[in-house]
Amino acid sequence: MNLIYGVKDRPKPGQLILFALQQLLAILAATITVPIVVNSTTGSEMSISAALFGAGAGTLVYLLFTKFKSPVFLGSSFAFINSMCAAFAGGVSMSLGYLGLIIGAIFAGLVYVIIAVVVKLAGVRWIDKIMPAAVIGPTVALIGLSLAGSAIKNAVGGIDLNAATSSYLMNTNTLLCLVCALVTFAVTVTCSVFGKKMLKMIPFIIGILSGYAIAAIFTAFSYIPGAEAMRIIDFTVFKSMDWVPNFTFIEAFVDADYVADGGIGAYIGTIAVAYVPVAFVVFAEHLADHKNISSIIETDLLSDPGLSRTLLGDGVGSMVGAVFGGCPNTTYGESIGCVAISGNASVITILVTSLLAIVSSFIAPFMTFLASIPGCVMGGVCIALYGFIAVSGLKMVQKVDLNDNRNLFTVSAILIAGVGSLALTFGKITLTNIACALILGILTNALVNIKRKRSEGGEEGQAPAADAAEQDGGQEPAKQETDGKTEGGEEGDTNEGI
Repeated sequence: MNLIYGVKDRPKPGQLILFALQQLLAILAATITVPIVVNSTTGSEMSISAALFGAGAGTLVYLLFTKFKSPVFLGSSFAFINSMCAAFAGGVSMSLGYLGLIIGAIFAGLVYVIIAVVVKLAGVRWIDKIMPAAVIGPTVALIGLSLAGSAIKNAVGGIDLNAATSSYLMNTNTLLCLVCALVTFAVTVTCSVFGKKMLKMIPFIIGILSGYAIAAIFTAFSYIPGAEAMRIIDFTVFKSMDWVPNFTFIEAFVDADYVADGGIGAYIGTIAVAYVPVAFVVFAEHLADHKNISSIIETDLLSDPGLSRTLLGDGVGSMVGAVFGGCPNTTYGESIGCVAISGNASVITILVTSLLAIVSSFIAPFMTFLASIPGCVMGGVCIALYGFIAVSGLKMVQKVDLNDNRNLFTVSAILIAGVGSLALTFGKITLTNIACALILGILTNALVNIKRKRSEGGEEGQAPAADAAEQDGGQEPAKQETDGKTEGGEEGDTNEGI
């Protein structure tokens, strides 16, 4: 795609601050939601300011490991929510509380480090073998589609439309929230499509401010007796502002009650079981995200700076994020969507965003203002962000030959398993629908290509061309294509685009 600012470009200082603020707004809602969910589940008091600080610090680590070549922001990972709850609350006869969160993040980070070492020694070609475009494309699409429910739920004020009755859908607050979301979305789209110069590059800022303004007007009328349903923004949050983040590593050692009866080894084992399998799942999302951003900036990040470096940056960044905020980090699709829609891939923007996240975590009024942005406004923005992630995956699928049944079955398996919400839970370990769909896709891809791989290896006395002829119903393959390759004679002919 045509980028206004490339990875190495440096926008003007004033523009740079605006672009960084836009990135911060794009990742904010998801980043602070993770500690909020864990708090509501475990009764902990994780600080959203500390989570934002950890995201900024983790992103700095990621940028250093990737030699400032990958314009991606790291934020709190939703995949580890159940793991965090298990680590904080325990699961055997003891609990380490906040210290458990740090230990768990270290386990997850070590998984990344180990995979990075394997990749460094073995290269990345094996990844292209097991996860070609027919696997990665629909998986990226599913990442966006799996977030669709969250965007719509926020857009209508937190109501689950699937469970709501028809009369409930007519609730005044719900309808006003939807109006705010649609205004936010419409302004964002208008600025991005029809805007000139700066407006085209900061559509999310303009959209969020517009939605916030409409929500503030509705909220002002809500103070009229009998009009409470018009209240969209909760301004009471400004009465209890946290001026200093409660960092996890401080809380971990201040808490003197974390040792209880029971074996420390059993508890640490419980944490490892809760975190390590999830880390492998997030590794797959790491690959999908980097394939996606690579297609946007037209540079293969798995080759330069290399998958081993992106993994190390993500893994160590997760550890750092948890030390400060308790939440392991991961690359954010929202950040990638913001890069694509704004046309700004400048890695300096990501650097300034990380610094802005760190600094703003100490500015209570600013943090409180960000926290006061209603979910319906962020829902309007996320319709565009999550939609773009889904479309990015579909663009990858465009490069796949779906007339080949091997690709058709692989893509079909992933989409149906993902959209159908196939998820498996083993004790405290949950394989999400994305993870299950990806695993099924990898297995399907391996199954449908078994005979082909044997043929390429010279087994069973068949040549690759003969195998291709058999796949095509016994017809003779074309002897010469325009690129000088025989049909079916190259692996990339059926799984292209990687």
